[in-house]
This record gives sequence, C-alpha cells and structure tokens, in this order.
Amino acid sequence: MHFQSDQEIHAIGQGLLDRSLPKAAWTHAAHLAAAAWLLAVRPDIDAPAQMPDIIRAYNEATGTANTDTGGYHHTITLASLRAVGDFLSRQPAGTPLHMACEALLSSPYGDKAWLMQYWSPDLLFSKEARRDWIAPDRAPLPF
Repeated sequence: MHFQSDQEIHAIGQGLLDRSLPKAAWTHAAHLAAAAWLLAVRPDIDAPAQMPDIIRAYNEATGTANTDTGGYHHTITLASLRAVGDFLSRQPAGTPLHMACEALLSSPYGDKAWLMQYWSPDLLFSKEARRDWIAPDRAPLPF
C-alpha cells in the first residue's frame, strides 16, 4: 500500500502547496494523490487553472527547472487531473481519500505509461504539449 491514512494524502497536497514536500517524495503516486486531494478537499483551488503555477513554483523550490524538456508538463497535468477527477467521481460516497487513492493507483492510471494509449510519444513529449494542452492523437480520452 502507498497510503495508510487521509493525513498522508493531506501532507502531500499541503507539501506541494507550501513547497515543503521533499523532492524525493514527488513520485507518480504523490502526483496522483496531490491531484485527488486538491480536487476532493480544496474546492477553493481551481486545480486546472492553478496547477500550472503550483507545480512550477514547487519545481523551482526543489531545484527543478521548468524548461521545454523538463519540469512542468501542461498536457500531462491536465490529462491527469481529468483522469483523477473522473475516477473520484465513480467512487462510493464516503470513501476515505486514501482508499480512493489506493484504488486509483491500482487502476490503469497507476501505471505512468497510461497516457501512451492516447498520445504518441513524439506528440506527448513535444515542447508544445509541455507548454499547452494538446489533444490526444491516438484515441480520445474516455472521460
């Protein structure tokens, strides 16, 4: 298991916001957990609109440059937020967030390569997709 409690999810989300999350803890699981926390617990934050600045600031605080080849990636971020939002919307009411995150990580979205079903690598890893939303070229997203 990745997460034992909702407090762990809160610590990841809050650590992202206040830039205190250790860089080594910013894993694929943490990315998804932070997205879930923002969508489920922080309705005051418009995640799709604010996430670019949140992640860029976190990256800068942890020594990661936001460039055309590294750091913040807009298409991946928006696709992931949409996937997490869709996944959370299908969980039974009252599901603890850490359990929803565990289920999310056990789903196809838990595989970092899930995006390759929808985007070709050349398109997804282009500087255009890193900078702006680029629609999938292999198949439409299912949500």
